[in-house]
Amino acid sequence: MTSLLILGIETSCDETATAFYDSEKGLIGHKVFSQIDLHNQYGGVVPELASRDHIKKLLPMVDHLLNDTGKTINDLDAIAYTAGPGLSGALLVGSVMANGLAFSLGIPSVPIHHMEAHLLAPLLEQDSAKMPFIALLVSGGHTLLIKVESKGDYKIIGQTLDDAAGEAFDKGAKLLGLAYPGGPEISRLAESGTEGAFTFPRPLLKDKKNLDFSFSGLKTSLMYRVKQLKLDELFTDQCRADLAFAYEEAIVDSLVEKTHRAVNKINVDSVIIAGGVGANKKLRSKMSKTFRKKNVEVIFPSLEFCTDNAAMIALTGSYRFQQGIHNENYQITVHPRWSIDKIYEEINAYG
Repeated sequence: MTSLLILGIETSCDETATAFYDSEKGLIGHKVFSQIDLHNQYGGVVPELASRDHIKKLLPMVDHLLNDTGKTINDLDAIAYTAGPGLSGALLVGSVMANGLAFSLGIPSVPIHHMEAHLLAPLLEQDSAKMPFIALLVSGGHTLLIKVESKGDYKIIGQTLDDAAGEAFDKGAKLLGLAYPGGPEISRLAESGTEGAFTFPRPLLKDKKNLDFSFSGLKTSLMYRVKQLKLDELFTDQCRADLAFAYEEAIVDSLVEKTHRAVNKINVDSVIIAGGVGANKKLRSKMSKTFRKKNVEVIFPSLEFCTDNAAMIALTGSYRFQQGIHNENYQITVHPRWSIDKIYEEINAYG
């Protein structure tokens, strides 16, 4: 089979990313530009600013990638891009760029589901995971438990009923006076926290059959605790660290317990943890310890592939292109809300 070179473009939120994936050699180059500094002063992502920055950064990043890898634009066989879910304006930047460039080169463009790409990201570094497996996709915008029968065959078996885990970290960090993004900041502060100094609820754990998540009540509990501690003039640096420790523990325990229940219910041999929150050290440690006892393989992407990146988009684009799935008419269409179990319903509309 002839080797295929895929350009991946990721602009779903606040990272601008590009990558080249060779169907025979694997990942041969990728770049990510984070907008954290741009949005930090606002305590979260400002969609309009994110879109404008993608416009400024995307073409120069493609040029740099071409120079670094020694490739030319005419070496490309297809361009894969994030079509959803994500911020509509940010997604449109990537879609316009990918489809315009693909049209000019006379090559296919391939719309990719952002969360499917996260799910497949570990395959950038290993050949496969034994199927079926359970995937926990956990990020700032999503918390999903998915049964994966095969590439493209996904069934949601659990999801958040309100805030995503990453969103809960961001909101909790703001209450504790920490910077954005909140997950890494809470983890760093929690390292100097005291175990048992505070406790927070683990919502939806009493119903043993329930695989859904809820983090809104946890955030509210932290808000009231912080408010009272401030009134009592007890909101010290050590107190903040103790709160961070307990808050992180509550989120991680909920994620581990629900994943454990999913594995028991479906009886699989492998679990993939993907998405930005998958970089959390405590989550990695507790997941590994829990499933080691059950002889269940736990697979994490490298830290660089947990956060949004184009390598996972290019990889997924390679699979889709080889399946004959692409945007035949170069439609500038995005799907800000796109369920992972409805991938083909949306993709078929491109044909």
